[in-house]
Amino acid sequence: MLSAIKNGFQPLGINTKQYGDTRWWLGMLLVVVLAGASVALSKLPIMQSAQFSSLTIGIVLGIIVGNSVFSRIATQTDIGVDYAKSILLKAGVVLFGFRITFAQVAGVGWEGLLTDVVMLLGTFILAVQLGKRVFKLDEQTTILIGAGSSICGAAAVMATEPVIKAQAHKVSVAVATVVVFGTLSMFAYPIMFDYMGLSEHAYGLFVGSTIHEVAQVVAAGTAVSANAADTAVIEKMLRVMMLAPFLVGLSFWQSKKHANINAPGGEQKAGITIPWFAVLFIVASGVHSLSVIPQVATSAVVWFDNILLTIAMVALGLRTHVGAIRQAGIKPLLLAGCLFLFLTLGGYAINVGIAELF
Repeated sequence: MLSAIKNGFQPLGINTKQYGDTRWWLGMLLVVVLAGASVALSKLPIMQSAQFSSLTIGIVLGIIVGNSVFSRIATQTDIGVDYAKSILLKAGVVLFGFRITFAQVAGVGWEGLLTDVVMLLGTFILAVQLGKRVFKLDEQTTILIGAGSSICGAAAVMATEPVIKAQAHKVSVAVATVVVFGTLSMFAYPIMFDYMGLSEHAYGLFVGSTIHEVAQVVAAGTAVSANAADTAVIEKMLRVMMLAPFLVGLSFWQSKKHANINAPGGEQKAGITIPWFAVLFIVASGVHSLSVIPQVATSAVVWFDNILLTIAMVALGLRTHVGAIRQAGIKPLLLAGCLFLFLTLGGYAINVGIAELF
C-alpha cells in the first residue's frame, strides 16, 4: 500500500507525484476558468433557447483558445490539461450514474428496454460497417461517432475515448456530429409528431430511443407534452445506463482484436482491460436507486458532475487542432448523417414494430 501511494495509483490512472508540479496547477487553473466561462455562457437566454449546454460551449471555447493563445503556454500547463482530459473525464462519467435509478428502467418496461437494445446495437453496428466499408474512415473515428449516435451523445463519445485511446481531434469531430444532428432531431421530431400516428407515450419512447443528447430529448419531448417528455427522459436514461456494458464489451472486443493481431499464429494472449469507471458508473446508479442520499445532495452531485464534464470538454478542445479536423474532411459528417437517417426512419419502424409485439 505504501509503495502504491509513493509511486501513484497507476491502476486507476492517478499519479500523485504530478500534484506538486506547477504545470499541473496552472493547467487546472486554465481549464477551470474556461469551464466557468462556459457555464456562464450557457445561462444566456440565446444559448438556452438553442439548447447549447456548457459541454458544447466548453469544447468550442477550448478549440478557440487551443488554436490561438494556448500554444504559447502549453509547456507550462500541459500536465493539468491532460489530467482534466483523462482523470476528471472518468470521474464525470462515474458521477453521471447519479442521474439514473433502476426504478426508471422498470418504468418503461420490457418494451422500452428491447427498443433501446435494438436501437443501440443496430446504430453502432451500422456505424462500424458504413465507416469502414463505405466511407473508409479510421476505426477510432468510426467507433466514436457510432457511440455518440447510439447511446448518449457527447458523454458517450467522451467515455469511449479512454477505452480506445482516441486522439483529441477525432473526439472533437465526433462531438461535432452529435451537436449537428442531435440539434436537427430536436427541432424536427415535434414537427413530425402530427404525421406519425403515435400516442404521446409511444412518441416519448421514440424520442428517448433515437435522439442523441439528454437535453435534446427533453426539448423534443416537452414540445409535444409533459407526459411525452417524462416517457422520453426515462427511455433516454435507460439508454444512458447501457453505456457501462457497452464500454466493457468494447474493451473486450478491442483486447481480443489486438491480441489476435499481435500474437503469433493469431493466438490470444492479452487480457481484457476493464474500464473500471464504467463499472463504477453502474455502482453510482445503484446507490442512487437505493435513495440513501438526500435529494439535495444528489442535485449537488449532478451539478458538480456537469462541471467536471465541462472541464473535460474544455481540456479536450485545448488539445484539438483545427487543421486535424479539417483534414478529417466531410466523411465523418456523412457517416453521422446516415446514422441520423437510420435513427429517425429506422427508429420509427423499429419502435412501431416492437410496440406491436407488446
